[in-house]
Amino acid sequence: LKLKEQGYYRDVIDGKFTNQTKKAVKKFQKTQRLQSDGIVEEKTYLALMGKDILDKSIPDQGKNQSNKTEKITDAAMKLVGIPYKWGGVTTKGFDCSGMVWYVFNQNSISLPRTADVQYKTGKIVAREQLQKGDLVFFTTYEPGASHVGIYLEKGKFIHVSSKRGVMVSNLSEDYWKTRYLGARRTI
Repeated sequence: LKLKEQGYYRDVIDGKFTNQTKKAVKKFQKTQRLQSDGIVEEKTYLALMGKDILDKSIPDQGKNQSNKTEKITDAAMKLVGIPYKWGGVTTKGFDCSGMVWYVFNQNSISLPRTADVQYKTGKIVAREQLQKGDLVFFTTYEPGASHVGIYLEKGKFIHVSSKRGVMVSNLSEDYWKTRYLGARRTI
């Protein structure tokens, strides 16, 4: 959306990171004097958003950040039970990254659409440092970040299961523990 708004992307927005999207990202990076590799990493993301994720010049942003994480996690919890749908980004059905994208978008926070690109966004967070609202990533059906959820607290996270739809799981469950890849803070 941001690439389209700024005139770098001209196709229909479908939520997929295509070759056209990559070309638009490269063009944007080149004009911003960033490494032109088509990957939306932290510097590219910040440039697209036009601001730093945590601007120390804004007083009480920590409080605002806390309010945002509450809104994010509350909004996600309201989606529990919505069915799985490959590529889904609406309350009719979600895939994992579609649910994350939807919840953040509903709270005026722009994120890339897919888990692999979301994994390259925000600040790296150690597992011991997880906070409510952090994105947690897993390697599931393919190498790299192929599954994402939103961390809640006390080891729990909300995500979309292909069998059970939007649900809450625990990082300590054997399946998730062995597939955990890392976390990012985007709020």
